[in-house]
Amino acid sequence: MKATATATGGQRPLIVGIGGTASPTSSTEQALLLALEAARRGGAVVRHFGGETLARLPHYLTPEAASSADGKALVEAIRAADGVILASPGYHGSISGLVKNAVDYLEETARDRRNYLDGVPVGLIATAYGWQATGSTLAALRSIVHALRGWPTPLGAAINTAGGIFHDGVCTDATAARQLETVGTQVVDFARLHMAQALAAA
Repeated sequence: MKATATATGGQRPLIVGIGGTASPTSSTEQALLLALEAARRGGAVVRHFGGETLARLPHYLTPEAASSADGKALVEAIRAADGVILASPGYHGSISGLVKNAVDYLEETARDRRNYLDGVPVGLIATAYGWQATGSTLAALRSIVHALRGWPTPLGAAINTAGGIFHDGVCTDATAARQLETVGTQVVDFARLHMAQALAAA
């Protein structure tokens, strides 16, 4: 699904969220869903690839990966995306294996007309049990997005989950909640700008 026409003739950007852990109620996934909800309120169509899906993805480039329905769905969603939100827990100072494996599938777009995430705004969320890993994980995510030719949004959310701030999809920390909302809205805002530029150049 690409950007979808609205009743007023405008376009709704497609924002794809990728992230989570093997735990279905992880803080990382709840944070991602809150950012995606902010994007949806901003007028976007959203698509979510959470921890359950990521856990099913075979390791990229294995024989099983070539026939993975989840892998194909992820790649096609990225090809259609006007914006992306990546969310990872901080494991040992960097992103998790599940998230990195999902990102590796983007290599399938290397020979597309739009390579990787070229020109695509990407919101970033790093969660960790303590502050130390949030910074290094966020930096790792930025480096990955730069390598994929994407445009990290000005704000990246660094969320310290040590206080148990996520409960049933609600963030009880006002500062963290504002960060997640800003990530979602910035991705939509920059996606709209890019779409308008492309339309003007057509």
